[in-house]
Amino acid sequence: MLILLLRRITGFLFVFLLAINVLGMPTASAGLISTKEEISIGRDVGKQLEEKYGLVDDPELQARVTRIGMSMVAVSDRRDMPYSFKVLNSKEINAMAAPGGFIYIFKGLIDLMPSDDELAGVIGHEIGHVVKKHSVRQMEKSLGMGILFGVAFGDRGAMLQNLAFNAIMAGHSRSDEREADYLGFSHSFKAGYNPYSMLLGLYKLSELDQKYHYDLFSDHPEGKARVALAQKYLNDAKITPQVVKSEDGKSANVVDGTWKLPPIYASLSGYKPIQRACFVAGNLYRVKALPDYSPDRYILDTDGTNYTVYYEDRQIITITPEDAGAQGLSTQELANLYIDALRQWKTK
Repeated sequence: MLILLLRRITGFLFVFLLAINVLGMPTASAGLISTKEEISIGRDVGKQLEEKYGLVDDPELQARVTRIGMSMVAVSDRRDMPYSFKVLNSKEINAMAAPGGFIYIFKGLIDLMPSDDELAGVIGHEIGHVVKKHSVRQMEKSLGMGILFGVAFGDRGAMLQNLAFNAIMAGHSRSDEREADYLGFSHSFKAGYNPYSMLLGLYKLSELDQKYHYDLFSDHPEGKARVALAQKYLNDAKITPQVVKSEDGKSANVVDGTWKLPPIYASLSGYKPIQRACFVAGNLYRVKALPDYSPDRYILDTDGTNYTVYYEDRQIITITPEDAGAQGLSTQELANLYIDALRQWKTK
């Protein structure tokens, strides 16, 4: 047995020295992992994740996540992968993209971000990791001498799967996360979701208790930087209306040039004023793009306590007694102010 091992080590050293003399050291740019291997590795890593966490037994939720994901795959730059979107049964606030398009969203993240728009930003971000082959590139950087060792000892497949799983669990670099953030914005925007989708998700993540471990943000300063970049993506794309936060941070306005809606002071259903304003601004962006847009189509509805402004059947904002009380008005009075302002909005 010892003699056999020595022979194999000697053979490996011969292969290694020959490769250095002829080819030089392997590098990350060598394209060491083929697309076929990427898919195979990702499928195996996905099985590991499913065994580790289990899947949520909710076909409707699984179908919803798949619908959101595939709508963005259709506008991505890498559509020829066997994408799948699954929800892991874990309270962790996280999401992961295995190589080859096998994307996993943790139940804890869905609980934090219940709207399709917020999920679209996060899922679009994970698709971005696949489009840019971030995990594959991490694996190729880790191969180096290991690829030669794998060739000599015949364990390339197992080694690649182990590298992939470790790379995913370790998280991505800051530059990779920022690149995926941009694609999260781009994918969700092109697929027709609220253009503020990526920003909405980043706001929530950046405000989490920093003592809680989660991988989508590794530290608070980076969270703030990514929020600022997401805002820049919106500005560069000339998305209007815009959201303006008050100097004291207690309210937020939706503005378009000199036009503006009444400020939002209160939180609602876990959404802070700035987040509610993002929903409103994004809803209005989509409404004004309708070919038959008319300011006369805004309507009010009430459940007896709250008032909701709609554009035809599209919800724009819900106004609560807390919103009205912050401005010394009745709920209906404030709702009427919103309707009046919206009917005066010049969209072109």
